[in-house]
Amino acid sequence: MKNPKVEAIEVKSSRKISGLMEAMAKTGFQGKSLARSVEVFERMIKEKNITILFGYAGSLSTTGQWKIINWLLKQGFIDILVPTGANISEDIVESMGGAYLQGSHVADNEKLFHEGYNRYYDVYGSEKEYLKMTELIADFIMTLDENHKYSSREFLGLFGKWLKKKSIRSIVTAAYEANVPVFCPAIIDSPYGDAALIAKSRGFELTLDGVKDYIEFMQLGEKVKSTGVVYIGGGVPKDFIQLFAVTGDLLYKDREVPGRSGGHKRQGTDETYYPHKYAIQVTADAPQWGGLSGCTFEEAVTWGKETNKGEYVQCYCDSTIALPIISHALAERIKSKRSGKRLSRNFNG
Repeated sequence: MKNPKVEAIEVKSSRKISGLMEAMAKTGFQGKSLARSVEVFERMIKEKNITILFGYAGSLSTTGQWKIINWLLKQGFIDILVPTGANISEDIVESMGGAYLQGSHVADNEKLFHEGYNRYYDVYGSEKEYLKMTELIADFIMTLDENHKYSSREFLGLFGKWLKKKSIRSIVTAAYEANVPVFCPAIIDSPYGDAALIAKSRGFELTLDGVKDYIEFMQLGEKVKSTGVVYIGGGVPKDFIQLFAVTGDLLYKDREVPGRSGGHKRQGTDETYYPHKYAIQVTADAPQWGGLSGCTFEEAVTWGKETNKGEYVQCYCDSTIALPIISHALAERIKSKRSGKRLSRNFNG
């Protein structure tokens, strides 16, 4: 066989994280997958015509991960961000001066409830600080036009601008500064939905238009050539981004995205598919139970979401382990900022 040999890792006190990734790439199991994730992400970043879509799921901002997303945005390593509502609200607690506490998953939960703490596995968060953050979002909602139907991209862009003026350094603030559009298709399943209820109690009715959101997202297909995707977790963000490859053509009568080349056809339909060229997912889900938001990348090839000619890797690992390692390896390997696509500029206002 011509397969490369496994090379045992030697411990070296002077080795950097990027060097460790090089060594792990020559091993097996999820260590090799983690190393390949760094390699594929690096190639994505360095390829000129790639638009990078980043899905950020779970409740990771409570575990100290959100400043990594800010760094990725600042470095130009993300062109379109699709998070859960939790991840772009719970980071605001710390941005406002609050804190999450290290705790234990073996806890007196009744006691925590009475003392005013919510538990995120082994992290504790103050309900008082959570409500303060939710009230802040409600204050922002009160500045909007009640007669306007907002996409989540539109809403979060304005929110980022508003937070910047208040010097609150959250993910949506960093995205606003980097001209990165943020789409959050399940936004109300989070403090944003709670904030809308508070605004309603004050006499203001917010309208978030999911169809408008989807159209805005798919119209960005006219502005890209090839795509690479990174998923930290799965959930709605992954499925939403995966659809960018296969349903954007439905906006157009001839079933092709205007100005975009490289489309694929298949038997039995007039649709055009634009598979992602690169794909990375860090997940603890198991595919045989229907996890991974539907399927593995290999299975996604049958849908036209990925291509056999591309590069993709799924690393079955806790995101709180993988994300810091991947980001620090990239920081060592890539010394200059990427210009980024600055796609928010494509929207009026």
